[in-house]
Amino acid sequence: MFSFVLAFQFLYFPEDKTAYIPAVITLVIFSFFAYVAFTIFRKISKREEKKAKELEEKLKKTMHGKNSL
Repeated sequence: MFSFVLAFQFLYFPEDKTAYIPAVITLVIFSFFAYVAFTIFRKISKREEKKAKELEEKLKKTMHGKNSL
């Protein structure tokens, strides 16, 4: 328990709040790029899902044609 409390003594909260500006700018930049990456992954996933459904439908049609023989 004491080591847990002792760990907090190393935290530094500056009196001058302008020291937070670079951290906020970095957070905004990385959040923006994370959002862009997430959006790109979603678009690619939708495209791949559409291709998979088309392939599935094509395979169902060919298998249905073979089963009717």
